[in-house]
Amino acid sequence: MSQERLKVLLIEHDPAFARAMGEMLGQGRELAAEMRSAPGLEDGLSALARDKFDVVVLDVCVPDGAGLANVPLLKSKAPRLPIIVAGDADDETVALEAVQAGAQDYLVKSQLTPGWLERSIRYAIERHRMDLALLAAEEKYHSVFDHLVEGIFRTTPEGRYLMANSALARIYGYATPDELIQSLTDIGRRLYVEESRRADFIRLMQEHDTLTGFESQIYRKDGTVIWISENCRAIRDSAGQILYYEGTVEDITQRRQAEENLRHSEALYHSLVETLPQNIFRKDIHERFTFANQQFCKVLGHKLEEIIGKTDFDFYPRELAEKYQRDDRRVLETGHAYETVEENQPPGGEKIYVQVVKTPLYGADGQIIGLQGIFWDITQQRLADEKIRRVSALMAQSRRELRAKNQVMEESLKMAREIQLAMLPQQYPAFPRSGLESPSAFHFSHRYLPTGTVGGDFFTISALSETEAGVFICDVAGHGVRSALVTAMIRALVEELKPVATHPGEFLTKLNSDLHAILKHTGSPLLTTAFYMVSDWKSGVMRYANAGHPRPLHVRRSQNRVEPLANTTGKSQPALGLFDGATYLSSETPLSSNDLVMLFTDGLYEVQGPQEELYSQAQLVSGVQRRLHLPAGQLFDELLAEIRDFSAGCGFSDDVCLVGLEVAPSQS
Repeated sequence: MSQERLKVLLIEHDPAFARAMGEMLGQGRELAAEMRSAPGLEDGLSALARDKFDVVVLDVCVPDGAGLANVPLLKSKAPRLPIIVAGDADDETVALEAVQAGAQDYLVKSQLTPGWLERSIRYAIERHRMDLALLAAEEKYHSVFDHLVEGIFRTTPEGRYLMANSALARIYGYATPDELIQSLTDIGRRLYVEESRRADFIRLMQEHDTLTGFESQIYRKDGTVIWISENCRAIRDSAGQILYYEGTVEDITQRRQAEENLRHSEALYHSLVETLPQNIFRKDIHERFTFANQQFCKVLGHKLEEIIGKTDFDFYPRELAEKYQRDDRRVLETGHAYETVEENQPPGGEKIYVQVVKTPLYGADGQIIGLQGIFWDITQQRLADEKIRRVSALMAQSRRELRAKNQVMEESLKMAREIQLAMLPQQYPAFPRSGLESPSAFHFSHRYLPTGTVGGDFFTISALSETEAGVFICDVAGHGVRSALVTAMIRALVEELKPVATHPGEFLTKLNSDLHAILKHTGSPLLTTAFYMVSDWKSGVMRYANAGHPRPLHVRRSQNRVEPLANTTGKSQPALGLFDGATYLSSETPLSSNDLVMLFTDGLYEVQGPQEELYSQAQLVSGVQRRLHLPAGQLFDELLAEIRDFSAGCGFSDDVCLVGLEVAPSQS
């Protein structure tokens, strides 16, 4: 038999025993050994650090050691090396203590023989190999035990944990199994959400000894609630009494949530399908009905159980059933949705038109397992579409006729605009009329900006005598055809009132009476404001009357002042045409050379800025004040530009009329 070559480290302070042991190893029959001797523990540890050995023989009494305490020290330095302890005492207690300390054997020096030494070394090596294999198996078991996804437990019938793996601690929210075991000491009271759940568990285990898929809600350490599934068996003693329960736990929260979501989804689907007014059905690949909603059952006149498993041939005429199944096969063979409008004739009913949509149904393997159809009655819609087409044709004809009428109306409005503009003064009178060579005592300017094709603003300038000029301005509410017609009537009335034109109050009183008499028959008189003034250059006096109109501005250039013309009578002056018998009184004010009287309609200042703020009359007065020395025409143009800028380019929303009377500068 071939001998096995081993390296032996002897830690021994007695040279004689070292020589004797070396000789005994040399006499070995089944193994050959190379021995190396170290006189003390420190030397032995140094040798282990430098070289590899198969076994260590340790004298329990080395001077620099600590007896049997040297064994754990050696094992910590060389955990995979078997250790044999040698001593002088032939004592079973010492031998047992040596083995408990980690040694594989204990030898009595005085009883040692070559055979005994060889056998002890072989047995020590073999036992150590078995110990290492067992240790590896235990480590592998614990690795699997602690790394399982499922939790593993062992509990007492009273509700205490005897054992738990890392997965169970993780599921329950604890850092370690030890924390779980120490914290969760009453499973029934502290683990289950439903208090009776532990009692159910105990009852089932008493009855069956095993439990599978026991699902419950439990509290985690942080108080959150999860779902678990337990598989368990009861371990009993020889007398049949339960010692403990052991089993596994799986976190099924996501699965339960998915199942709950699926139930809600299915409930929602069926609720939707059963409440929709459309007819819905499903068929298998053999074109047999597998589902129908209540609306479809109602149309067929059969209960659901009378429809399931049947085909179209059981309910429709043969020709119609064949047509339906041709459409079905098209969907089943191509996998494409099919949509059409088809004729449908319910049993015993009249033919109707229905909108049909058929789509394929797929199984979990991705294969077509049938189809779903939905259809609804569109007979009324078809009739309505036809009616809409007829009405659309009539509307198109009406639009063509309306465009032709609009063209005529636009041409008429264009002519009305030209006529209205012709009604305004085309040239201004000179004062005195006979003074052809000398400059006129009065100079006039105006700006007229209608917002529509025709407007509701009007003014006129008349020479009443060699020294007197009459200026009239009015504003009829609105800026359309109706307002333009009223301004035309006012112009005619103004012409008829020339006999009283030198008296502003009397003039407006008579104008109001005549206008009221005309408008009262319309049932809805328009608000009309007016201002009339008579200026005498010779006397330097201006007389005026106001019928609810914005007060003109008197620009006294010599005094560098702008002021609205006040009503000196103290009496309220209403707009024209509203009240029969209204009386208007005249006011008067001095008129100096180089003065400017500026008349205007409210469209001039009723303008919105970018923040929807209005351009006020105070801003108007300020704008005129800054330009009071400019000629009237230039002043008007700059003022209009300022107001347009204020509106951020939006311009005027109402008709604008500006009229200016300037007194010529003194020639002296």
